[in-house]
Amino acid sequence: MLSAEELLAGSHEISEIEIPQSLLGSTPQADRLVHLKPLSVDDLRLINRAARDNDDLTAALMVQRALVQPELSAQEVSSMSAGLLQFLLDRVNRISGIHVSEQELSEAMQDPLAQASLQLAREYGWTPEQIGELTMGQVLMHLQMSRTESYDA
Repeated sequence: MLSAEELLAGSHEISEIEIPQSLLGSTPQADRLVHLKPLSVDDLRLINRAARDNDDLTAALMVQRALVQPELSAQEVSSMSAGLLQFLLDRVNRISGIHVSEQELSEAMQDPLAQASLQLAREYGWTPEQIGELTMGQVLMHLQMSRTESYDA
């Protein structure tokens, strides 16, 4: 059985990441390393509250919170090139264990509940939050109603 200390050990590991030369321009070879730490649940909560559905700000804050060396402000991270920010965000997601591959995303979209949510969003213009509040019975009822309306037209 793992101890609490062993479970939390990974959250303190620092990863050394080499940034591709193409993303840095004329920066010397030796200066292409940064240190990143995995994001914690608390980090993600704070970012979610601060960004409020702003994907650009969310990405910048995720990189800023994970960047151990060099330390940068959120403003400095926001002024990075889009390619560099995307590269760092991908690495942050990977070391934090929240990376989703294209194959995993494709498989998730084949899930019947995901398909039903997509259909309800198209039919009624509902947001994911609105769909998430429905019971399974309500989802099935609305799907049936949308099919019946399609046949009647």
